[in-house]
Amino acid sequence: MSEASMVTITPEDAEALANGADVTPQAGILAQYVKDLSFENPNAPASLQGQGQPKLEVSVNVNARAGDNDMFEVELRITASARSEAGAVLFAVELLYAGLFRLSGAPREAIEPFLLVEAPRILFPFARRVIADAVRDGGFPPLMLDPIDFGGLYIQQLEQRRQGGSDAGSVVGNA
Repeated sequence: MSEASMVTITPEDAEALANGADVTPQAGILAQYVKDLSFENPNAPASLQGQGQPKLEVSVNVNARAGDNDMFEVELRITASARSEAGAVLFAVELLYAGLFRLSGAPREAIEPFLLVEAPRILFPFARRVIADAVRDGGFPPLMLDPIDFGGLYIQQLEQRRQGGSDAGSVVGNA
């Protein structure tokens, strides 16, 4: 069997297999929630009298933490701001959106990619809506964020780790 197709079986999984149980890897989302939301409109009402195309800046950060009973919390932090052509801040929004995931029967090497790629991909559409609503409720047209390539961000993170020599087996990370 090639190394790429090998699956590590824990003692618990081996016992379950011996008893005829199915140990197919399973992932489930238990909850998703807003942990923190901030919207600032520091120059209102002048900022609401739109003049020209604003300059948008968006940043995304993904963190994952292990919990008990095969549970993991994944946080998606999105910050966005818009500035006028003159450089004045029109608005700033920051969202920390999280999900609680349960992973069972997954090979150890599959956990980090799931948490830093697939889990944020699941959470993103909901976080995108929260940001769009907050910006709209602040008096601006809704900010509809483009889809994010979490796989590409994860690969960049792996490259940075390789160059920096940090632990590539960590479940906690930023993308």
